[in-house]
This record gives sequence, C-alpha cells and structure tokens, in this order.
Amino acid sequence: MTTRAKLTLYSALATTLVTFCLIPLVQPSGWIGEAFVMIAATGAAGAGLRRLSVARALQASLQLLLTLYVLLLLTVQSSMDYAVLPGPRALDAVGTLIAAGIEDIQQYTIPAPDSPGITLILVGSVTLIAVLVDTLAVTFRKAALAGLPLLTLYSVGTGIGAPDAAWLWFLLAALGYLLLLNAEGQDRLSRWGRVFHGTAQDGSGGLSQSGHRIGLLALAVAVALPLLVPYSDLGLIDRGDGDGLGTGNGRQVTSLSPVVALTANLNRQDNVEMLRYSTDSLQGNQLYLRIGALDSFDGVQWKVSEQHLQPIPNPMPPAQGLGQDVTATTFLTSIKISDKLSTEWLPMPYPAQSVSVRGNWRYEPSTRTVVGDRGQKSDGIGYDVTSLEIEPSPAQLRAAGTTPADLAKRYTALPDTLPPVVAETARKVVAGKSNPYDQAVALQNWFTSKEFTYSLKVDAGTGNEAITKFLQNKTGFCVHFAASMAAMARSLGIPARVAIGFAPGADQGRGNFIVRSQDYHAWPELYFPGSGWLRFEPTPSRGSTPGYTSEKVTQPTAAPTVQPSVQADPGASAAPSAGSTCTGQQQRQDACDDGVDVTFKPEQPLPWWLSWPALTGLLAVLVVLALLATPMLWRIGQRRRRLGGGRHLAGSPELTDHQVLAAWEELIDTAWDLGIPPDDSYSPRGTAHRIAEAGRLDAPAAAAAGRVALATERVLYARAAAPELPLGPDVRTAAQGLRAAAGRRGRARAVLLPASAARLRRRIADRRLSVQDAVRDRIGRVFAPVRRLAGLLRRNKS
Repeated sequence: MTTRAKLTLYSALATTLVTFCLIPLVQPSGWIGEAFVMIAATGAAGAGLRRLSVARALQASLQLLLTLYVLLLLTVQSSMDYAVLPGPRALDAVGTLIAAGIEDIQQYTIPAPDSPGITLILVGSVTLIAVLVDTLAVTFRKAALAGLPLLTLYSVGTGIGAPDAAWLWFLLAALGYLLLLNAEGQDRLSRWGRVFHGTAQDGSGGLSQSGHRIGLLALAVAVALPLLVPYSDLGLIDRGDGDGLGTGNGRQVTSLSPVVALTANLNRQDNVEMLRYSTDSLQGNQLYLRIGALDSFDGVQWKVSEQHLQPIPNPMPPAQGLGQDVTATTFLTSIKISDKLSTEWLPMPYPAQSVSVRGNWRYEPSTRTVVGDRGQKSDGIGYDVTSLEIEPSPAQLRAAGTTPADLAKRYTALPDTLPPVVAETARKVVAGKSNPYDQAVALQNWFTSKEFTYSLKVDAGTGNEAITKFLQNKTGFCVHFAASMAAMARSLGIPARVAIGFAPGADQGRGNFIVRSQDYHAWPELYFPGSGWLRFEPTPSRGSTPGYTSEKVTQPTAAPTVQPSVQADPGASAAPSAGSTCTGQQQRQDACDDGVDVTFKPEQPLPWWLSWPALTGLLAVLVVLALLATPMLWRIGQRRRRLGGGRHLAGSPELTDHQVLAAWEELIDTAWDLGIPPDDSYSPRGTAHRIAEAGRLDAPAAAAAGRVALATERVLYARAAAPELPLGPDVRTAAQGLRAAAGRRGRARAVLLPASAARLRRRIADRRLSVQDAVRDRIGRVFAPVRRLAGLLRRNKS
C-alpha cells in the first residue's frame, strides 16, 4: 500500500473514531451509518482526484462538491430532478431540513430524536470535518493540523453530551489521531533513507518503536490520571443543583421535552415493553400514567415553564382545586420500569398522594411530578404510588365555581402570534354552549368525530404552525390533538395544559398491565374548581374517554367503551355511536370496525440492501472501482488504437510511418507494464536487446522485438523508408514472451495497474496546461484594448 493510500485510510479512520463521541447526542443512533458512508465517500473522492493528478488548489473544492452530491442523494433524492440532478427543489428541501433541524436543536434536550433535520446537520458536519481532515493530512501532508477539525468535532460531542463515557470517546479520538500521526511519521522517516533500528543488544528498540511507546504511554496517562485526581467543579457553568438537604427550592427545571421520546417511540417498528404495573383500582384498564405536564405555550411549542424542585413530601399536598364534595377513591399502583425506558420523570397516575422510590428524586409541586436529581434516571427501578381516582359528576362540573385569578392568568395565557383561526374554530365548535364544562366536552367530541384521522405520517409539532396545519388538514396523532384542544380551551377562557405519559397498558389479568412503546400518549388537562385538573381524551381510537365527560356515569366494567354512552349535548355530538362494543384495548390495537379512518399502520421496512445507506455505500464502491479501473480501461483502449484491432498491422500489405511508431510504442508500454521501464538513452535496437535480456525472451520473441525495432529505425532515420511488412504479429509475439516470463503476479499487475498509465497523467497535465495557456491568451486578447486605452490615458496625463 502506498503512503498516500495509507494516509487516506487513516484519515477516514480518525474521523470515524471521533464521530463515535456524537452518539449520545441523538437517539436512536441509526444516523451514524449514514455518517460512516459519507466518510467513506469523502476518502474515495479524495483518492480518485489525487490519482487523476488534480491540482491541490482545486482538489479540496472538487472533493467537497462530490461529497455534497452524495449527501444530497442520501437525504433529499426525492426532491432532485430525475432523482439524480440537484436543482432548486433539492436546495429548498435542504434549507427546509436545516431550518427544522435548528428548531429541533433549540427545542429538544439531550438525547434528541433522530429527526431528518438533526440527522442532516450531524451527517453534514461529519462530512465537512472528513473533507478537512483528508485535505490537510493527505493532500497537503499536514497531519498535525488535521487534529484541529478533529478536536472541533470531539469538543462538540463531549461538551454537550453526557459525561458517563467521556473516557471512551477520548480514547477512540486520541487513538485515531495517533494512528494518523504515525502514518505520516513513517512517511517522513522513509524519506531520510534507510531507517536506523538500533541493535539487538542495546535493548533500546528502534526509533519508531520508541515513538509508539511514548504515544501509548501518554494515552494511558491521559485516561488514568483523571481517575486519581480529585474532581472539583470550578463553577464556570452553574448547573443550578441544590444540595438536596434543605426543605426549600432546589434545582430548577427549565426545559422538558418528553414530546421527543413520545414521537420517537410511536414511530418505532418494534413495540418494546416500557414498564409493567399492578393496581387495585377497579378502573385499571383506564389508568393513565402521567410523566409531566407542559403548562406554557409561547407559539413555538408547548413546554414546561421554569419551576423549582424540592424534597418529596410524604404525603404530598392536597391536589390543586379538589373539593371535599367530589368523590375521590384512593388506590395503590406498583410500577416496574424496564431498561428500555430511561427518563428523568417517574410515570405515575394523577394525582399522586405519595410515592415510595429509592434514589435521588425530587418533587415539583406545580405540575405534581417527581423528577430525577443529579443524573437520576428511571430505567430498571421499581416503586409504589398511592393516587386518587377523581369521579366528579357532570352536574358538579357544570356548577364549578370561579377559577382563582392567578391560576386563570397563568393557564389561559396565549401568545399574541396565535393565528385567529384557532379561537374562531373553538367558538364555532362550542356555539350554543355557555358553560365551560359543556364547551370542553364539545371540543372533545369534535376531535373524536370522523372528521379527524389519526396518522403518524405527520411531522411532530405543538406550535402555531403545527396547530393551524392540523386544524386545516384534520390529520395527526396525539400530540396534535392534545396541543390543539388545550390551545382552543385557553382561547375560551378554560385553564388548560398538555400532559405527556402513557395510555392504559395491555391487560394481563388480575390487575396486571404491560405498557409498551406505542402506548406513549399526550392528552389535555383542563381545570375545574372543585375537581382540579381533569383529563380529557380528544384523540380518536386511542386511550379511553373519561366517564365524567358523559351525562350518565356508568359503573366501571372490565371492558369500558372508548366513547361515552350518552353525549353531554346531542347538538354537539359528532362522536362514534354509543352502541359501539369496541373495548379500549381493541381501540389501541386498531381492531375496531367503527368507521374511523385510522392510518396508524407501521410500514414494512425495506430490505437492508435497498436502504439508502446501503445504496449510497454501493455507489461509493462503484465510484472507487471506476477510478481504480480507469488506468486499465485506458490501457486497453490504447492497445486497440495502436494495433487497430489487428486490421491495419496484420492485414495491410504496407504500413504507414504512424502505424510503425504506434507498434513500437505498444511494445515499449507492454514491457513497462510488466516491470521493464523505458530508457530513452538507448536506440530502438538497443532497447529491443535490453527488453529481450530483462524479460528473458526466447529466440522467436526476441527476433520479433528486433524486427519491430528495425522498422522503427528505418522510419526515424532512413531517407526513404522501405515498405514494411505487418508488425501486429511481431508485437503480440514479443508481448506473449514478456508475459510468460513475468509470472502470475506480474501479469495481474500489468492488467489491473499498468505502469504505462503514467502517460495518461502526463497527458492530462499537458492538457490542463494548454487549457490554462489558452484561457490566459483569450483573457489577454479580451483585455488588450483596455490596456492600450489605459496606456494612452497615462501618456495623456503625463
């Protein structure tokens, strides 16, 4: 392997190893395969351009263009003209993806979902770093400087990612950089001549071995030293952590993005188990497990407002707004989280009264959630929760008092940028309803009507644009239904927020349930004085409709219906008929034939060999093979042109001078390909004698080479060259003799990597110079009048 090939390989390897540190930023990490494909494409493009002897000043630009084209094929091929030509639509698609990715980065916490926008930004950044590393380390032979872009990528990955495996990312990144430096160092040492390796007796080892030892020792010290030195937080970044010992406010929670996990898990092909729970509630199959509540809406998204954590009280304070005259039954739930669910928030039935859990957990009183402190996560833990089952009657909800002013101000706030269509639609839906409860039920029934379709093939979003688009197209999933109903309720003056958690799990019998990833759910919570925050269910064919939203509250049964048996107001009813026998579990499994158009059906994945990473990898391999095959194909074409396919040199009674010289060049190049380089200091007959000796030709092959050399001398030196007999058979006889003596490896090298292809590089370089000269001459002729005019003006001034 040549030095340049080694540097190309180690440059790609170094970028690949550093890229691993980005894995914690986005989950799932399937995007990493696309990044590796782009790194391979970058190396292939650089190797091909260097083999074609492209000027170094142009190589980086051309390499970047080639890799960007592959990136377009990988990400926005559907927007390209004829699926291969980048045009305005493809550029618009890229811009849209980048804008969406930037918005996702601003909204989501680590780990973010692998949305198309974030994936494009990550893969594009890795591609840019790969181009810079390849250009610096291979094209300009500055491997040390290539550490700067690698350091940039490493700093981003470890600076904002989790520090749990920082030592591993450092080890991989440093190993890749040291391998790159080692490859360049070996090249530099080889230019000094024979490398001194020392003697076997001195025990000192060679120069290169000493360098290896120093590098490995430095790497080991860098990894081990932080484990031995006490850690101290210098306070450059205030994490806002409380000491956990007092009773006042602790760590602040300023961002919460459970919508990320919800969207990612609903789109998973494998419906994995998230948790199990057992409960003594009689309505266990209607039990929602709530993770948190998004109580602030700024027009961009629903999010958690700034709140403070405190130690978990036992028991917790009374539920906000709950009066004594409303029926509230206490029940116990035991929850076991699987290792597939790693979150900072504990799923619990709302409203929880007490929780028994081990670990660093804190209590947020406003949304009544339990949040992990100091990196505490939920995966694999078990805990018990005591909660209330609130069962107000429609009459009690209609007779609800006035909402406290501070609560109403906070939970009915809407941004000034909210499109008017939201409030206008809300007023149309609740026309004729003056009571907040009846208005809320009317909104719920409108969303669960057949006008709306449940579908995951819609971009996730909870902002103004997403709500407006959802109300127009009437297609979306639970996030859209919950966010839209909460915004519309606020526009009517009803306090509302968006809850995130899990819909009821699959009933296993005897009060045991299993919750899976596709049970992730979002729903609105509306506030009614005397009852507090109550759940509503606007998403069709998902979860279960609360009994207090129907006029007649039936006794709980083992298989409750999803829709209420009687609507609160017949005039506002657009929900499925009350006679449906479809259970909540059947609704979640799409097993109902109730006329609701539900499009939630996971698509069958394409075979791996039809996936974009596989096809792009195949394209990169084909490009590399085409570049490698270029010398071989050019050599075959040269042989055909020189020998004319055997027609001119074998069938013609007389040969032209051009044909004789072409036959001689073919003999010279054949010998060159088989390991006998040309030497212009010899005459043609001397060259033929040299080829015969070096190639160990037998007598017939040597005589054939001699006849070709004699014909060449007559063309070059005789006053009037005599007619020559066909030379094609002589060239082939000599070539066969050379190939017979070269051995199998020599013959393979002559076919696959012909040395005479150097003429192609020279020809390309000459062509490039001629084009440059022509361009300069053309520019000179164009600007010649200007220069003459400028000269006249200078003379006139003087």
